[in-house]
Amino acid sequence: MTSFRQLRFLVALADELNFSRAAEVCHVTQPTLSAGLKELEDGLGVALAERTKRSVILTPIGQAIAERARSVLTAVGDIEDLAARSKGLLRGDLRLGAIPTVGPFLIPKAIPLLREHFPNLKLYIREELTERLVEGLLGGRLDVILVALPFEIGAVETEELFEDGYQLATPFGHPVAKKRISGKQLAGMQLLLLEKGHCLQRHALSAFPEVRIEQDDTFAATSLITLISMVEEGLGITLLPQMAVDAGIANGHEVRLAPLVGACPRRVVLAWRRTSAHADDFRKLAEIFRQARGQISAA
Repeated sequence: MTSFRQLRFLVALADELNFSRAAEVCHVTQPTLSAGLKELEDGLGVALAERTKRSVILTPIGQAIAERARSVLTAVGDIEDLAARSKGLLRGDLRLGAIPTVGPFLIPKAIPLLREHFPNLKLYIREELTERLVEGLLGGRLDVILVALPFEIGAVETEELFEDGYQLATPFGHPVAKKRISGKQLAGMQLLLLEKGHCLQRHALSAFPEVRIEQDDTFAATSLITLISMVEEGLGITLLPQMAVDAGIANGHEVRLAPLVGACPRRVVLAWRRTSAHADDFRKLAEIFRQARGQISAA
C-alpha cells in the first residue's frame, strides 16, 4: 500500500534529482530512501526513475505521479494545519517566501511584531523570484508569500498590504536630475534595471503606461544595491521602490533621488493557498506587515 512517506521520498527526488540530497531533505539515510522508492515502484508496478552512476531522471510516469504526490502532500499538510489551528493562534513552523525587492526591507521590521503576536511561531524565510515563490506556494513548499502585483499568481487568496511608488535615481548633474520627475521627462530614455525574472523589472517599464520607457540592454543587475552603484558611477539612471528608499538603501551613495509624479505603483500583497486553515492568522499577519511598513516610513 502506498504511504505518505514513500510519496515524500518521490517528491524530494523529483526536486533534487539526486538520491543523497533527497535523503537529506527527508532526514533519512540514502539506503532508506532508495528502499522506500523501490517499495513504491514495486507496489505501483511501474518504474519511477532511471538511475545511472552520475544522474537520476524521472520517467514520464514518475514525473506525473510526483506531481500528483505533491498535491496529495499539500492537501494532507492543510488538514494538519486545520487541526493545529483549532488549538489556538498560528504556531510551529511557518515557511514565508518573499521577493528580493520587498523581503530585505519589510521582514526585519516585522519580526519583532511577529514575536509579540505569535510567540510560538518559528519563521523560515525564503527569498526567491515571484514565479518560483508561486510554484512553492501552490506546491506546498511555502505557506505564505510576499509578492508585488501586477503579476499572474493564479488561484490564491491575497491581502493587499500597501502601494509602493518609485523614485528616480540619477547621477548628480544628469539632465533629468530634478526635484520632481514626470513621465514625459522619461520618454525615450533607457533605464538600468534588474534582470528579467524580477517583477520590478516589468513594473518599472510600465510605471508610465502612456510613455515608452526602455531598458538599457547592455546591463542587468541582480540587486538594487548594484543598480545604485552603477548610477553612482554615472553609467545610467534607474527607478527605486519607495519602500527601499525609505529604508535607506541609497544612504551613503552619491546619487540624486526624485519622486516620480503620476507613476503607477506596484501593489505589495500577502498570498496564501485557498485551502489553508490559517486564513484568519494570515490576515493578522498582513496587518503586522502594514505596521512594519509604517515604521519604515517613520524611520
